[in-house]
Amino acid sequence: MIFRTVGAALALAVSASAIAQGAATLAVPDEATIPAGPMGDAIKRGRLILTDTKRQLPGNVGNGLNCTSCHLNGGTVPYASPWVGLTGAFPEYRSRSGKVISLQERVNDCFQRSMNGKALAFDGEEMNAILAYMKWLSSGVPTGTNVTGRGFEKIDTALKPDHERGKAIYAQRCAACHGTDGQGLPNPQGGYAMPPLWGKDSFNVGAGMARTYTAAAFVKHNMPLGQGGTLTAQEAVDVAAFFTHQPRPDFAARTKDWPKGDRPKDAR
Repeated sequence: MIFRTVGAALALAVSASAIAQGAATLAVPDEATIPAGPMGDAIKRGRLILTDTKRQLPGNVGNGLNCTSCHLNGGTVPYASPWVGLTGAFPEYRSRSGKVISLQERVNDCFQRSMNGKALAFDGEEMNAILAYMKWLSSGVPTGTNVTGRGFEKIDTALKPDHERGKAIYAQRCAACHGTDGQGLPNPQGGYAMPPLWGKDSFNVGAGMARTYTAAAFVKHNMPLGQGGTLTAQEAVDVAAFFTHQPRPDFAARTKDWPKGDRPKDAR
């Protein structure tokens, strides 16, 4: 992957208001800045794990997804939960956990929920490689500063979802890539060219993407792939309500989420 070229096309200019709030431009480092030696090897290994997760860590992934199924283009796309700047943002408070967590804990949250799998060892080679890649992506972002485009685009949670309208939108705008039955498009390597949105090979009910408004925010800015922004906020909410509530793996530990009592209305 040539991140410099893609990153330059996707980088967002920081507005005056963003500067006032201490936001930083989302800019992807040049490939040439990856150092030689063990650190460079770790960065490349981390990138490979995150872009080819199922094949690289089959013991930790319980479905058919890769981390980049949601963190698009190697975690470099604004409003697709990019990894740029994350190493300087953690530790941070997470309301779902009800405590301050480390970046390692956040990574493992994804492995256990979005990947429906098992946590990595905090001090293992795989975790350190992932952190090395994220650290490289975060080069130049000041510690404690969020980049413009971190997380997902905000969406109006007052919008009321219409499941049947969402079903029709899915058939018209999503099924060509994700399948009429939501099971994704397989590739010759045994994985998926396009990820499944429900079923055994998709994210479990504890994942953020299993929440209607979280999924809608992602969809609104990024989907259909290459046509982000073509759905209205209402359409994004409707189609998200349809696919997030299809059958998917359970996550027993979700009963411990939001221990402080601030559970959002779309939490599963």
